Amino acid sequence: MADPFSTLDATATHLTTTHAGARLAWRRWGAGPPVLLIHGAHGTWAHWLRNIPALAARFTVLVPDMPGYGDSDLPPGAPSADALAEPLARGVEELLPAPAPLDVAGFSMGAIIASVVAAKLGARVRRLVLIGPGGLALPPPRLPALRRLEPGMDAAAAHEVHRENLRQLMLGASTAADDLAVRIQMHNLERARFRSAGIPEGDALLRALPDLRARLATLWGEHDAFAAGDLELRHRTFARFQPDAPFHVVPGAGHWVIYESPATVNPLLLSLLESPSPPEGERAA
Repeated sequence: MADPFSTLDATATHLTTTHAGARLAWRRWGAGPPVLLIHGAHGTWAHWLRNIPALAARFTVLVPDMPGYGDSDLPPGAPSADALAEPLARGVEELLPAPAPLDVAGFSMGAIIASVVAAKLGARVRRLVLIGPGGLALPPPRLPALRRLEPGMDAAAAHEVHRENLRQLMLGASTAADDLAVRIQMHNLERARFRSAGIPEGDALLRALPDLRARLATLWGEHDAFAAGDLELRHRTFARFQPDAPFHVVPGAGHWVIYESPATVNPLLLSLLESPSPPEGERAA
């Protein structure tokens, strides 16, 4: 049976940009209006594995490994949201020179970084879709205890530890932690060198919201463990900045909703990204 991970990676165009001496790895698929996808913490481009083909049928899809993740080098200096966002913004400017417009979507911590990137790129970003974001300086969730990998644990046992942790933290339905999800998780964790440095718990997204020129939308899994059981509070927070911003909740899904519920998420993403873009003068300031 064909391996979806390797098969999709083999169809990508692999690109590289450099910022402050650090290499940033990008993958590109499709043709059409450009959309930038930013993965979450401890992740790689593969967080979007089940979304890229649907989006690439209508868009040019650019997916970096954030600095310090996957195939990208660690950024220089102290870890921060800006240390991740600045190389991405400069990479976009190199791969997609101004004034070409683009849309941006981010998942989890990548949604925080997506907001900072969008603020840096200003009016070039037409639409910004944030999926399960933190960075709002809200009360932290009580997360479940995760299993640890023990010394001497064989591959099969380690596989099951990762499966159980995905069920506890990332997914709403236990059946969603299939072998492909586990493989992606293990691949990502092996290549994660950047430490999140409190970015998800901080206020980087909240501080970026007033500077956004893009039309905003948010998307959540109903059982997102990182939302502390209060999606309505998050809805009110975003509505302070863009009262009419779409706020979608996918029933039954957990935090990694883009993997767990692609049949629901992909049409939503396409609808949000293809919605009419407001004239520049009418965008949020």
